[in-house]
Amino acid sequence: MKSQVSVVVVGCGYWGPNLIRNFRQLPDCNLKLMCDTSESRLAHLRSLYPEVEGHQDYGHLLNGAGLDAVIIATPVRFHYAMAKASLLAGKHTFIEKPMASSAEECEELVHIAEEKGLVLMIGHTFLYSPAVVKIKEIVDRGDIGDIRYISSRRLNLGLFQKDINVAWDLAPHDISIILHILQEVPVSVNCRGEAHITPGIEDVTNIHLTFRKHRSALIQSSWLDPRKVREMTIVGSRRMIVYDDVAPLEKIKIFDARVEAPPHYDTFAEFQYSYHYGDMYVPYLKQEEPLKSECQHFLDSIRNGRTPLTNGRKGLELVKILEAASASLKRNGAAIEIAEEGSTRLSTDNGSTTRTVRKPEMLSA
Repeated sequence: MKSQVSVVVVGCGYWGPNLIRNFRQLPDCNLKLMCDTSESRLAHLRSLYPEVEGHQDYGHLLNGAGLDAVIIATPVRFHYAMAKASLLAGKHTFIEKPMASSAEECEELVHIAEEKGLVLMIGHTFLYSPAVVKIKEIVDRGDIGDIRYISSRRLNLGLFQKDINVAWDLAPHDISIILHILQEVPVSVNCRGEAHITPGIEDVTNIHLTFRKHRSALIQSSWLDPRKVREMTIVGSRRMIVYDDVAPLEKIKIFDARVEAPPHYDTFAEFQYSYHYGDMYVPYLKQEEPLKSECQHFLDSIRNGRTPLTNGRKGLELVKILEAASASLKRNGAAIEIAEEGSTRLSTDNGSTTRTVRKPEMLSA
């Protein structure tokens, strides 16, 4: 492998400039090109990074530009076609979340990447944050006991999207963290929401994930809240973790708190819950930009021929959950089972299966 990986960033709108900045700073990366349909965006970025070429024709730059990898940061509706073209052209490919608009599209991209021996990585940025890395270490050591449930809130005013609802926009961050911590996919998904601003595109959603061993997760997402909230609570049998990503310093707080039921009792009068309140402590976190670590991990995966932490199959798992959430939304919050073979099934209240939903449509404009 040559000393530097030659890269193009495609999509220079909201998130693309952050990727451009980080890849440009990495010593083993040659940020060769930037691509966007807007000449004004390209002109602005060329004024900041005059050594990087700007192009408007994506198809043209895939051939003969000497690129090793393609970074896709466009709207979700373009992810599949652009990633497929990149992989078929023999380029390692990084796709911002969510991976694509359907599980079927994700499965095809995974198949192409594996067949061609290419790195396919998805931008689940929070898994590279020092806070989430520390939480995973704490959970894996067994410090908080058995996880009982996880609740998360990701709220702010905007940014309103035109082609996906708030669940597809914001919930991937929380879902990726939850799957990473629990190391399993849910058995069923419930989702309810409302579209207050744009008809047909929910701006507030609540997702309930049911896992094995009586574990669950609750995810509230909103584009219609006056405050920016990025908070997750992980409740264990021994301790509890509160993760506040908006906090400038103390992002993780561990509470030595729990509730215990008596192991033996003869009468209801003898049944007394035991509430334990201990200390709260804040673990030390290194100050590192998660996006920089993520970009470096992509380059390292290419150079070392390793499967990235947030690989294509992880992206596929997440999109299956989002599809199930969309199907549940259409059915007023009905439970959608995540079947082992990858399809989703609509369940009734008594647990019986009424129909199979293999390709739930993504709610869009």
